[in-house]
Amino acid sequence: MSTPKQRLADLVSSLAVVHGRVTLASGREADYYVDMRRATLHHEAAPLIGHLLLDKLEENGFGPGEIDAVGGLTMGADPVAAAMLHAAASRGLDLDAFVVRKAAKEHGMGRQVEGPDVTGRKVVALDDTSTTGGSILTAVEALRAAGAEVVACAVVVDRDTGAREAVAETGLPYFWILDTEDLGLPSTR
Repeated sequence: MSTPKQRLADLVSSLAVVHGRVTLASGREADYYVDMRRATLHHEAAPLIGHLLLDKLEENGFGPGEIDAVGGLTMGADPVAAAMLHAAASRGLDLDAFVVRKAAKEHGMGRQVEGPDVTGRKVVALDDTSTTGGSILTAVEALRAAGAEVVACAVVVDRDTGAREAVAETGLPYFWILDTEDLGLPSTR
């Protein structure tokens, strides 16, 4: 019987890893693409993601007792945050989720961070996968501008292509569930 992490790796490999030459958001070229929405919106993979990421954060001192909310730049982080919110709720724990827009709305409330107010709250910035860390660091910047106290960053899949180092330069802890080795993929460094 496989562990939940092994099962998630199997699901991500079969559902989300697309082989072929692609240009990543970073501008780098790779022989595969990890289309995580194929996993983060899957009926079996999403609950695993929520529980595994919640466990990873709790093991490192960032559980629902120490943080208030999770989320990140729309669209990749949205299903990850929802999965964590539901995983926490299934355990009787309080954890809110939020969405970070690429830019503040020009109408309505004019907010860049949607959901429960993050002002003065301890939050973890999320993403589904990370190459350079650009998206997660954009979310960190927006969250800080909204008054949140960003305490860590976390992703489902780290491609081992610089995100770890980029986040480390900010002084924030960075966590992931799976990396290229877990998925049997070459690093694209």
